[in-house]
Parts: sequence; C-alpha cells; structure tokens
Amino acid sequence: MASTLSALRAFLADHPALARVEVREAKGSTPREEGTWMLVAPEAIFGTIGGGQLEFMAIDKAREMLAAKRSETGRDAGARLDIPLGPDIGQCCGGRVELAIEPVDKALRAELESRAKSDDDRLPQVLLFGGGHVGHALAQALALLPVRPLVVETRAEAIAGFPAEIETHLTAVPEEFVRDAPPGAAFVVLTHDHALDFLIVAEALKRGDAAYVGMIGSATKKATFKSWYLKTAGGNEADFARLVTPIGGAALRDKRPAVIAALAAAEIMTALAAAVPRASSA
Repeated sequence: MASTLSALRAFLADHPALARVEVREAKGSTPREEGTWMLVAPEAIFGTIGGGQLEFMAIDKAREMLAAKRSETGRDAGARLDIPLGPDIGQCCGGRVELAIEPVDKALRAELESRAKSDDDRLPQVLLFGGGHVGHALAQALALLPVRPLVVETRAEAIAGFPAEIETHLTAVPEEFVRDAPPGAAFVVLTHDHALDFLIVAEALKRGDAAYVGMIGSATKKATFKSWYLKTAGGNEADFARLVTPIGGAALRDKRPAVIAALAAAEIMTALAAAVPRASSA
C-alpha cells in the first residue's frame, strides 16, 4: 500500500483550507468504526467515512464551514452531527453515527501526520519470495491493500519491472529475510525453483509468530514438500499443517496470474485480520 503519510502530506500541501470529519461514536450497524476520519477541501476529499448519504451530508456541512466567515472571536467553530442511518437519509444500515467536523489548523495537521505515520508503521508486512508472473500480479494486488508488500528475489531481471512503490530486494540468501521479518508477517513463496521454495518455506514454518505461510504449487508439490520436510528438514506435522498450498485455494481452477493473485490476496488478508488487531485509519 502506498504510504498514507506521503499521500496525506501531498494532500495537505495542495489544500490549505481543510476540515476534518471524524466518527466520534458509532452505534449498531455503521459503515465505518469510531475513530475513522476523512479530510474535506472545497473541491477534493481525502479518505472516507463510509460513503453514501452519510458522507455526502458530512461533506456538505464541512464545505459550509469552510465557506463561512470566522466567528467574532477569531476562532473557527466546529460542528457535531448526530445521524440515524435509516430511511430518512436513504440508508438502511440501522445504526447511528455521531460526527465531529472541525477546521484543520496547524496543530491538527501535525496530529494527522502523526496518526498517519503510526498507521503506516502498524501495517503488517507481506513478504513475497519470487517476482515472476504470479509474484508480480500479487504484489500489485497487495499494493492496493493496507499491508506492506516486499518482494525478495535472487534474479535481478525478475524485479526490474516492478512499480517504484513496491519495495524489492535482490539477495542470494532469501531465507535471511524470513528470519528478519517482524512478528505477524505473512510469507508467500513462489520462486522459479522448487528446491528454493522448500528452503524458504521450511524457514518460514520455524516462525511461530507468522500470520500466514503460503506456497504456490499443486497437490504433487505439496506431497513432495511434506516428505522432504518431515524426513530431511526436521519438520513436524503440526508445523506442516500451517502451510497453505496451493495459495488461493482450490475453489477455482483458473491458473491465470491475476486470478491466483486476487484469490491469494483475499486469503492473506483473512489470515492477517485473524492475527493482527485492526487499526482505525482514514
């Protein structure tokens, strides 16, 4: 995922007049949770509080605030909206949301940047070992999601065409990246060499704190790995059971890289959600 902090700084620089809309309280079924925020400029927005009529109403109120003159005290006044999400506004969520809307001053800008940096720092890391067709497609899919994808390759030509926003590493010892990964990381192994796949997966399965360990392959490859892992690599049945292979499941037998990437990305996000507390962000 592109850095929230970088995107926020660019938005702040382009829009000097801003209001923040924040979900202060969420009761029942609501589009987003408490703490979610977005920024509203006269002609642009950053982030979302869930879309629909709720968001349209908040944007209109924020822009009214930005257009209004300052109060007699010289301070910008904020506003609160208490909105039931029912038929009256064309939404059927059934919950209730309280929004706080306030102009963004210098202090709030600093607070927003601090929160964005904290959100970036908390993003779980997904290490992709292999930059082939599926690795490339999966990296691009993950770049749209709230994770930090990192591609590790042993071949320089395999990472030459990756977008600049995707972090890549060229190394002769990819298993070192497994050992150095932070707790809660996900490991996806899809290199050009089955022996290298096996080595990296065996190292990843040593990480009891891994949120996900997956390997591209087939039933035959899985059986071959299991035999090697248990008989030669010193592995055990319990750790082997944590391995997801083939990645993306077997519900669809479509082997096109983009399809595998979409299914695997959903699988990885599900595993990360079960392992890492979800953070509120824009």
